[in-house]
Amino acid sequence: MATTAWKNRYKNRLELVAKYAEQRRTLKKERNYVALAKLPRDSSATRTSRRCELTGRRRGYYRKFKISRIMLRQLAAEGKIPGLRKASW
Repeated sequence: MATTAWKNRYKNRLELVAKYAEQRRTLKKERNYVALAKLPRDSSATRTSRRCELTGRRRGYYRKFKISRIMLRQLAAEGKIPGLRKASW
């Protein structure tokens, strides 16, 4: 489980990406790379890595559910995800 510092850092990066998205888009269109380099590094969308909303885990992340594989398995076994159940044959 990720520490709260990692979760907060991830949240702050998402906010920076949203804040500078339009500005970055216009600078890229104008090909003004000098001004683009002066923006904060964390405002780039490629620096964000998706994290599980429950645990903050970075690896094994499912985009559709926005949680990690471990939490997906646990919640599916408990029947807390509608339309998803553990396969058995």
